Amino acid sequence: MLRHNILAVVLAGGRGSRLEPLTRDRAKPAVPFGGAYRIVDFTLSNCYNSGVRKILLLTQYKAMSLDRHISIGWNRYFCREMREYVDVVPPQQYTDDDWYLGTADAVYQNVFAIQDEKPDYIIVLGGDHIYKMDYGKMLDFHIRNNADATVAAIPISPTEASGQFGVMEVNKEFRIVGFEEKPEEPKLIPGLSDRCLASMGIYIFNAEFLYDELSIDAADKTSKHDFGTNIIPSLIAEKRIFGFSFMDENKKTEAYWRDVGTLDSFYQANMDLVNVDPHLNLYDEEWPIYTFHPNLPPPKFVFASQLRTGLALDSIVCPGCIISGGFISNSIIGYRCRINSFSSVESSILFSNVNIGRGCRIRSAIIDKDVSVPPGDTIGYDQQRDRQRGFTVTKNGITVVAKQTNVEVNIE
Repeated sequence: MLRHNILAVVLAGGRGSRLEPLTRDRAKPAVPFGGAYRIVDFTLSNCYNSGVRKILLLTQYKAMSLDRHISIGWNRYFCREMREYVDVVPPQQYTDDDWYLGTADAVYQNVFAIQDEKPDYIIVLGGDHIYKMDYGKMLDFHIRNNADATVAAIPISPTEASGQFGVMEVNKEFRIVGFEEKPEEPKLIPGLSDRCLASMGIYIFNAEFLYDELSIDAADKTSKHDFGTNIIPSLIAEKRIFGFSFMDENKKTEAYWRDVGTLDSFYQANMDLVNVDPHLNLYDEEWPIYTFHPNLPPPKFVFASQLRTGLALDSIVCPGCIISGGFISNSIIGYRCRINSFSSVESSILFSNVNIGRGCRIRSAIIDKDVSVPPGDTIGYDQQRDRQRGFTVTKNGITVVAKQTNVEVNIE
């Protein structure tokens, strides 16, 4: 069902510094995921599948790749004549000369563009999480409870929430009675010793209510101008602020929602996809994930001899790839990659246009786009050597090679 009375504001301007070097020249929402997708595709697909077809995507840092992806891949899904669109909005500085000071300030600085659409409701979303959600169900809950604002919530472990997520307390009606932003010791859900109720960074507001609260917050010089830190905690005592229990459209036993904010969490979320029964179902025709698919030939596997068979097991291989006698296992291979003879790629993620030379060995690595690995090289087998070559090695031992890196073999 199309919902013309709600406008989505997607916050897609964060630096994503914990994903360096993958965010060295692209915004976090534009980082490739699962071979064929970008992180932002999941939020935008949720909007599209939910009937939310008016979307403002607020950008700030390193937005060119994201802007290009939206322009080429997403505008074709919307019809302007039917008041459907996804518009990329760089900082307009209508209200201030500053860059965005926080999530609430990002929305406030674009309030005139939002008001022009005359929505009844505004849903504020992050563009950097992986999940499936029908925002229409959350809107129905918001309207049914006569709420001023509603915050999506998911139970997670206190260890995971500590210092990372906003944590809320709710009464039996799910009205929020307490909210702390990134507490070190999160309060547990009553009756559960291993779960707290975390904010997903998804908010629905009555439009006029939001305008008033943003104006009040903007005038407060002591505020950090953030929804979780300032706006929501300031409202719960006097306004009708509700929590909405996350309803997962992924249709698995355990609800799926991932904040791929670190290299290790990004790697693990990708590796889940090559499992026989992954937690995230990308093949669900009832809730498709949309993106831009380039016009490329199917992947090709060549040489059937015992010595140099092109083979991929428990892996995702995207169009345009040639597996020329190389062996791939438990890996994700992006568009236009080439794996040459006698090479092996294990438990790794290759972005697009990566060339693995003859006789290479790659293990537990993320290799960004436009990288050519020389013949006979190894990556992921010697962490000290990888660091000496300027590669990033994560806490969990994943080697990350930045985009367009000139890979040299002879490093002492």
